[in-house]
Amino acid sequence: MLKDACNEAEARMKGAVQSLEEDLSGIRTGRASPALVEKMPVEYYGSPTPLQQLASISVPEARMLVIRPFDGSTLKTIERAILASDLGLTPNNDGKVIRLNLPPLTEERRRDLVKLVHNRLEDARVAVRNVRRDSIKDLREFEEEKLISEDELARGEEELQKLTDHYIEVMNDVGVHKEKEIMEV
Repeated sequence: MLKDACNEAEARMKGAVQSLEEDLSGIRTGRASPALVEKMPVEYYGSPTPLQQLASISVPEARMLVIRPFDGSTLKTIERAILASDLGLTPNNDGKVIRLNLPPLTEERRRDLVKLVHNRLEDARVAVRNVRRDSIKDLREFEEEKLISEDELARGEEELQKLTDHYIEVMNDVGVHKEKEIMEV
């Protein structure tokens, strides 16, 4: 019972780390990356569809993305979605592909992006702490129902705290790496 609760908590914490990594991959750095736009929602036949399902995205140069729609009729809607996004990029449309030139980041914009990374990092930490809180609540209910002893409850809480500390440390490392990536000129 104790092991199951810890395993479930660890799986949920791993999920929070993966979610953070995916979230941070969409934050722009000095280099072009398909992750910047691939999850961007594009209105396609009335429903928001991720761009990666509508087009191939390539990086021909360090500061350029090329978006090649699978269906030529979606070119204009993809262009509108890019303009409506918070990326601050202007698409160049030649009738077949969309080119996105990424200008170098200013110092002020880099600082804003680092603040955004810190906010997302804090949200992820809160998610991990919520997993710990929920798991401890479950363990206390098990103890009240006499499914586990007080000693097992204490051991479980200690184990959950170790897991929490480990995953918060992993998240901090991910955040530091992303911050270095953003501040790199």
